[in-house]
Amino acid sequence: MDVIPLACFSDNYAYLILCTDTGEAAVVDPSDAATVEEAVHGKGVSLKAVFNTHHHLDHVAGVEELVKIHPGLRVFGHRSDRGRIPCQNEFLEDGDRISVGKVPGRGIHNPGHTSGGISYFLEDALFTGDTLFACGCGRLFEGTPEEMFRSLHHKIGAAPPSTRIFFGHEYTEQNLAFAVTVEPGNRALQSRVEAVRQAREAGESTTPTSLALERETNPFLRCESPEIRALVRATDPGNDLSPVSVFRFLRALKDRF
Repeated sequence: MDVIPLACFSDNYAYLILCTDTGEAAVVDPSDAATVEEAVHGKGVSLKAVFNTHHHLDHVAGVEELVKIHPGLRVFGHRSDRGRIPCQNEFLEDGDRISVGKVPGRGIHNPGHTSGGISYFLEDALFTGDTLFACGCGRLFEGTPEEMFRSLHHKIGAAPPSTRIFFGHEYTEQNLAFAVTVEPGNRALQSRVEAVRQAREAGESTTPTSLALERETNPFLRCESPEIRALVRATDPGNDLSPVSVFRFLRALKDRF
């Protein structure tokens, strides 16, 4: 399996997933059909499916055009997004099986950013849309802090540490800028800031990340960090310092950052 990141709009990512044995392909979050088509033709593959992580327009804007170009295209999303994802004809429950050619995978329902948020897990690659970013997580537009915490820590967080995380936006520099304000003593985080700065200055993207790196540097996966807990205790004395309460505090703080 190969994964080709496709930069769309100002900071979106779509991803072309290729089965190298069959030449079949799927695309994750095709916000721009022209960008996807250019990659499909460039790689000489047959596009068979669209994997939508959620219904927001900046992730699904290219779906209708792709369906016109590729009759019979399977358009996946969570069952609760029926009527919100254009041309959706596959309605997934948590854990349902998917595939790209001979590459098997499954959907993981992760509400929080939206109620129908779903990630796609194939081999060692997890496509998280706007649920988990590099050093960040999505805003809570439709879900609760408790739902997002479970999605991050118990659903996505249950994957092996080596899992490659392919996320929906190039927000990494901004996310790191926030992270160092809540955990400035984290040496792994300090090293990551410099590595990302150099990568971005060289015109490189920051996708994918790994779950192991996120556990070391992403504040939303580090709700039991002593340094973060000390900040919460000093800033929000009424906080009970449970992991979910720490997460709730961090998400609200990031919303105002």
